[in-house]
Amino acid sequence: MNRRTAFLTTLAVTTFLTLTACGTEDTDESAKGSDKATGSTESAPASSATASDARPAIELPADLSYTFDWPKTGDREKDAVLADSEQSIKAVDQAIVNQNALDKAYLYYYEGEAAATTEKFVQNYVDHKAGITGFYRFYAPEVNVDDKDGTASFSYCEDQGKAYVKYLETDKIEETEVTAMSYVSYHTSLRRDEGKGVWVIQEIVSQSRSEKCQP
Repeated sequence: MNRRTAFLTTLAVTTFLTLTACGTEDTDESAKGSDKATGSTESAPASSATASDARPAIELPADLSYTFDWPKTGDREKDAVLADSEQSIKAVDQAIVNQNALDKAYLYYYEGEAAATTEKFVQNYVDHKAGITGFYRFYAPEVNVDDKDGTASFSYCEDQGKAYVKYLETDKIEETEVTAMSYVSYHTSLRRDEGKGVWVIQEIVSQSRSEKCQP
């Protein structure tokens, strides 16, 4: 079973955030973030953040792995958006793994509407004693930064075809075939938090069955 789409559909959820977890959405997706933008596969549980910049550490189990196919652009602020977005995605997954809808790591990267909808999204997993497992791939990044007002927009795709729901009480993993629903597009609006030195997500919208993201 796809870790987001099928899980939320099965539970008849109609309004949740888009990645990993976080704003408003067009369909039924979530929003979901290392200190670097890479095109390589990463496995947890390596900590994605360092204590030196006061970011919360992110610790994920070995049955979760990620590929972020969004290489560095050479632009300092754009690359910061990419890196912080990667952290934010993983932070939401950590909240699900920890079964904590108020996990401090994702709250570091989300605010306002995005934080509120992310809390509801994670709480849904907690209420149903469900976790996540599998492999996640993110690709087709498009980032724009407005230097004048310190805001940015970031769009990207997610392949959820190898991501699944794991029910914690039984360790049962629900696996389903890859369909058009497995490909999701996301659009986030961010602002530069100068105090933390982080690009914070304010809004996020997702669309499943995205033609843009189909292979």
